[in-house]
Amino acid sequence: MAQSRLKRRKSRIRRTLKVFTMIGLLSFLIAGGAITYFVFQFANATSVAQQELERGEKSERRTEAVNPTKDNISILFLGVDDRDGNLDGRTDAMLLATFNRSESSIKILSIPRDSLVNIPGRANPDKINHAHAFGGLDLAVETVEELLDIPIDYYLKLNFKAFIEIIDALGGVEVDVPFTFSEQDSFGQHGAITLNEGTQLLNGEEALAYTRMRKNDPRGDIGRGERQQDVIQALIKKAATFSSISSYDDVFNSIGNHMTTNLSFGNMVALHNYAGSIDNMENLNFEGTDTRQNGVYYYQLDEASKQTISRIMRIHLGLEEAAVSTTPTN
Repeated sequence: MAQSRLKRRKSRIRRTLKVFTMIGLLSFLIAGGAITYFVFQFANATSVAQQELERGEKSERRTEAVNPTKDNISILFLGVDDRDGNLDGRTDAMLLATFNRSESSIKILSIPRDSLVNIPGRANPDKINHAHAFGGLDLAVETVEELLDIPIDYYLKLNFKAFIEIIDALGGVEVDVPFTFSEQDSFGQHGAITLNEGTQLLNGEEALAYTRMRKNDPRGDIGRGERQQDVIQALIKKAATFSSISSYDDVFNSIGNHMTTNLSFGNMVALHNYAGSIDNMENLNFEGTDTRQNGVYYYQLDEASKQTISRIMRIHLGLEEAAVSTTPTN
């Protein structure tokens, strides 16, 4: 009788183990399928969006091509005021980020679009946002390289539609709005969006208005640049903690249709190591003065500020040794 009870107990244990084993296997297959789906969609989207620079895979300021899995790198982010999907024209936003591998740190520089700079091949200095209109991606990249004396390893260019759809797909971004203001929407309807002072969760249209507004900001393009940095930081933080893989479908579609980059799928995966760097991220900003030449407005960069920021970014990229502690210009 005891042996019979023992056999029945063993049988129940075996059945229970089989159930748990099947549940575990099913969970693994579901998770594995989701991960496989995510990787396939992401790889496909980045493949469609990938566009190399005419210069090739490396900057002329590098002796050899960099690898984000082991090297310090720089990425130039370009926002284009484009609604036709051709990603041409002037850049409405320009942000440069440097990534230091050993520190797992990121520095983000906002470059005012009206900055008066030398554009290679042009007879006279002009607004930096004209470089892309004059010579496309390569000239925009070359102009920033000359301005800061650093290599630009990668670029990422997107238009307003991609910006809006990516933020909406991530469920919005949280920022601290410095003051209440109204701004046009992506269709050009003036005063269509009002943002109130204080911490706000912004959808795509609201985030675009937040980053575009300049005329109502007493600090002009500098204040605008800092708001763009706020959104970039919020995006990195949100993407790093986002868990619903299926909601990335809209992101993948936007990447394929409204964004170009020379970052490969493998490069982007390597950048995931910086996902936890939100507390080790520093904003940099140029100092300068408003000026007019022949009735045209420009932002004249302060030479000392430009040299300081160049040195900070060169040190961060490991191109120069830090002799003394340098305080960034904010």
